[in-house]
Amino acid sequence: MPQAKDVKFYKQLLEQNKEIQDLLDKIHFDTQHGQIWFEENRMLLMHTSILGFLRKDLYQMLGWERTKRFFIRCGYQAGMRDAEVTHRMRPNMSAAEAFMAGPQMHGIRGMVKVEVNQLELCHDNQKFYADFNWHNSFESEVHLSDFGKSDEPACWMLLGYACGYTSFVMGQTIIYQEIKCVAQGDDCCQIIGKPLAEWENADELIQFMSPDPVSDEIIALQAELKLLKKNIYTEAEADYTMFNSVGESQAYRNVCDLLKKAAGSKVAVLLQGETGVGKEAFARGIHQASQRKQQPFIAVNCACIPPDLIEAELFGVEKGAFTGAVQSRMGKFERAHGGTIFLDEVIELSPRAQAALLRMLQEGEFERVGDYQSRKVDVRIVAASNEDLQQAVKDGRFRADLFYRLNIFPVRIPPLRERREDIPLLISHFISRFENMYDKHLKGLSDRAKSQLMNYDWPGNIRELENMLERATLLTEDQQEIKLNHLFPDISETHLSTHQQHDHIDGLFNEEFSLDQYEQKIIQAAMDRSKQNISEAARLLGISRATLDYRLKKIAQVA
Repeated sequence: MPQAKDVKFYKQLLEQNKEIQDLLDKIHFDTQHGQIWFEENRMLLMHTSILGFLRKDLYQMLGWERTKRFFIRCGYQAGMRDAEVTHRMRPNMSAAEAFMAGPQMHGIRGMVKVEVNQLELCHDNQKFYADFNWHNSFESEVHLSDFGKSDEPACWMLLGYACGYTSFVMGQTIIYQEIKCVAQGDDCCQIIGKPLAEWENADELIQFMSPDPVSDEIIALQAELKLLKKNIYTEAEADYTMFNSVGESQAYRNVCDLLKKAAGSKVAVLLQGETGVGKEAFARGIHQASQRKQQPFIAVNCACIPPDLIEAELFGVEKGAFTGAVQSRMGKFERAHGGTIFLDEVIELSPRAQAALLRMLQEGEFERVGDYQSRKVDVRIVAASNEDLQQAVKDGRFRADLFYRLNIFPVRIPPLRERREDIPLLISHFISRFENMYDKHLKGLSDRAKSQLMNYDWPGNIRELENMLERATLLTEDQQEIKLNHLFPDISETHLSTHQQHDHIDGLFNEEFSLDQYEQKIIQAAMDRSKQNISEAARLLGISRATLDYRLKKIAQVA
């Protein structure tokens, strides 16, 4: 356990700006997109008076106790989130040194200046005791401004932050109490922190970290409302759930409306759209919404079958029709009798197979390969292509008469970039599936990961999103957030190959090499490109403005 003399070390640690440079480097002001980032978490810069308005409004609606609970719980969640980030950033420091990132983050955020009176921290035997002074607390200032002098401590959000941060770091519930507060008239705020079991009024303290009974009641009412809506689901709403896909965007609903009209008939449906948009899922939805749903649904990817075998696969083969045909075998159409057949990548059909499919559409009959007997089947055809079939007709790659037969009811499935409102639903759907598959429970996506997914163009559409989230689930540890590098492992790489990078770096080392000189040249190039705009130059260099400002001053001193 740390000795008393360590207190001086912690005070020095907080006062030395260079010790928080690793935290400052993670802060990025992306003015081009109107965003502020701390590692992968999006942040806000706002007037403290706004929180005063919020505190006042909540007090008028809920009273002091519930308002206090609200702010403590908000601070608790913020502390937990910061602890997750800073815990990873300082893996090589001692536990006590790494812990100080929490008080330092308080200062960086402009919330309060922390002064250490005493700190005892030992993970091995779960011992913890902290005594901190808070100077310039934004909450005490806000409270005095909006309510005047208080009868009790008023730094609720700061207190919750300290509890959440320390509980995460220590792996046990740590509770702080504010024993002095500027809002009460004290010269500074002071807090004491120790494990929950060591507080005599533990039951009273822990209730502020627990959900509000009013919140529980609201959640219960929402659940009842959801159940009620489910029971009185209108036919129109239910229509959108019959397709084996996920969405609520207008583009998605338009497709569902069209397919709903086609489902009750026998008309051939042509689904067109880019690779990975979920054409097979919609085809299954058509089948399930039709009177044929109790009969087979047969899916065929025409691109996966060699051209010389496609006819035999689709229409069957008679014994002895060719070498290797040792017995008669029915094809996909016979297996789909009474049901639906889905022909994906129909453009890959050979000319002979196209002619046989046209006859099937016109007459409802076909012949097995090597047979002269016509056979009749009752099959609903849903075809799909990721190419423009009309253009393929013009190019001579697809029969015009077959195209017109398939094109009776064309439906374009929109790409994912045209239905971005559905991305959060799809993310939730896939993560839930992969959590069950890999026996994990994840804490969702980081803010930066969500932002990247929402703004990505998705050339591979839903299939690409599905594959990406499965890989991310495998890479993410249990009870952790999915990070940006789990989704896009190559996002930070340059366009140079690894070999080219090594060659370029090796070429720098010579007798005249100077790291400071190259750093100065790189910084100057960034400043020139940004027209001396420090914030823009920092963005180009991938560092914070504060870091670049520090290095510019260092360069100026040398010059």
